[in-house]
Amino acid sequence: MTSSSLDNLVRVGQLKTEPPTQAEFDGLVRSGRVRLADAGNPALALESRFDLAYNAAHALSLAALRWHGYRSENRYQVFQTLTHTLALDATQWRILDQAHRKRNLAEYEGDLDVDEALVAAIIRVVQAVAERVAALGPIALE
Repeated sequence: MTSSSLDNLVRVGQLKTEPPTQAEFDGLVRSGRVRLADAGNPALALESRFDLAYNAAHALSLAALRWHGYRSENRYQVFQTLTHTLALDATQWRILDQAHRKRNLAEYEGDLDVDEALVAAIIRVVQAVAERVAALGPIALE
């Protein structure tokens, strides 16, 4: 997404502009990486691995959004902006969309229906997100 696309989301109230801080960015990246590592632990229950992978995706996606100087209160919006903040392709974005829908069903209706293939796919996407976030480098101080 171009900066103008993100700015359009600010104009319609979907995002807020907020200067990023290195400490917040580093904390989100650290949280995402720890959760990602734990999500790959086959000794954990599949549901726990899904939760860890989903939350790793959110932390790293939010780190990317914050690096660009924006914030969203909406988890789905944080994932949607990945196309623009990290040039994540549609195939990868759809996997996170599916994870978000399943997370909401579990959270609000008590229905968690996940399998190994979905968790593995989420982990692969989160690894790609983590690599792209690392490539962003440090926050540019103005």
